[in-house]
Amino acid sequence: MTQEAQVLSSLKDAPIEQVFRPNSLDYSVNPVPQCLALAERGRLVWFPPWQAWIMTRMDDIMDCWKREYLSSDLYDWQYAPEVPPKEEWSNFETAMIGHSLLADPTHHRLIRKIASPAFSRNVVDEIQRRIEPDIKKLIANLKDRESFDFIEEIAQHIPFISITRMVGVPEQYWEEMKPVIMKFTEAWNPTLTPERREAARQASSRAIDILKLVMAERRDQPLENDFLSVLLEAEKKHEDFEEWDVITLILALIGAGADTTLVGQQWTAYSLLKHKDQIDTALSSLKAFRNAFSEIMRWSCKSKMGFARYAPEDMELLGQQVKKGQMILLMPHLKDRDPDYYEDPDTFNVERVFDPDVLFGYGPRFCIGASLAKSQLYLTMTELFKQFPNLELDGEPERSLEDHNAVTFKKLMLKTNNNR
Repeated sequence: MTQEAQVLSSLKDAPIEQVFRPNSLDYSVNPVPQCLALAERGRLVWFPPWQAWIMTRMDDIMDCWKREYLSSDLYDWQYAPEVPPKEEWSNFETAMIGHSLLADPTHHRLIRKIASPAFSRNVVDEIQRRIEPDIKKLIANLKDRESFDFIEEIAQHIPFISITRMVGVPEQYWEEMKPVIMKFTEAWNPTLTPERREAARQASSRAIDILKLVMAERRDQPLENDFLSVLLEAEKKHEDFEEWDVITLILALIGAGADTTLVGQQWTAYSLLKHKDQIDTALSSLKAFRNAFSEIMRWSCKSKMGFARYAPEDMELLGQQVKKGQMILLMPHLKDRDPDYYEDPDTFNVERVFDPDVLFGYGPRFCIGASLAKSQLYLTMTELFKQFPNLELDGEPERSLEDHNAVTFKKLMLKTNNNR
């Protein structure tokens, strides 16, 4: 009997809060037994510690993504902060309530359609061209080091470089933008303290002021194949697409991109160095890496919470009575090491076929910036292994329990082996 099977058997009749403990050290070291045990409890499972339902099966999650019958709006949550009167709204409320891309599925689809030229190949290539010198310099500065912490020296800088270069934020504003890029998701994270959410909300409001200034400058002096210039050109052409839609789209990219990039960077470096025989295959082309990254995220099984949705009304859902305002967490990562879903799931294989590939969502909510995120990761990894062809892990990294939504490392020490 495998370790996972033994754990499943021992937890069969235990309370769910003993079965699934995503903030525990056990989960961070090996989340697989807990994920499989949670999925065994049914299609929709009540989890008291979070006062939330957990949707466990991939078919159900894909159907929810496709039909959008649950709300994505934080303010539909039963424990959401009270919506202030409109006359008291800051920039943050105006963006996240008045023009939220999350709240209205119809408006969301319209904005995706109008904004799609900003994610064209030419624009993405231009963003990469801007980012590449920064990444090369970041890694080249480490060339004389015998070892370094990948997270501190590289990974934590990439989200900031990506967003500021993508939007074209002048360096004079970088210090004010940096905390927002790294902490923006805290402004709507339902599991954090009100104090942390409020600090993120205030920082976000200031960042919006900066975005308005940058947008005004770009209207006066648009650039070719420039992400923001393309969005502002769409603003001129479409009466249903206005300044606040541009702002909320950028904020959404900050929120999704910062977390994804920071976590993705460290797990990509770790996974490839644990399977050095597959590095050349994974980095042989951007197309190959896009597939390899899906395998890296699957094999790591690094997620904790998943995607939050909220019941718009009292409803029967997957055999359970769900009340209006209750949170439903979609957890596609529970399948990642499930032998009923993947053949030989514990084996790392960068050429594994994903059909469909749901790493960045599915249906109308598929992440519009997925291609950009993968391209940036590919750029970092190819440069890293080009500069340090003999790179290896400097011991097994200690897991961190601080991240609310993913298993991460406290440090990821790497040896350069430059003298080989």
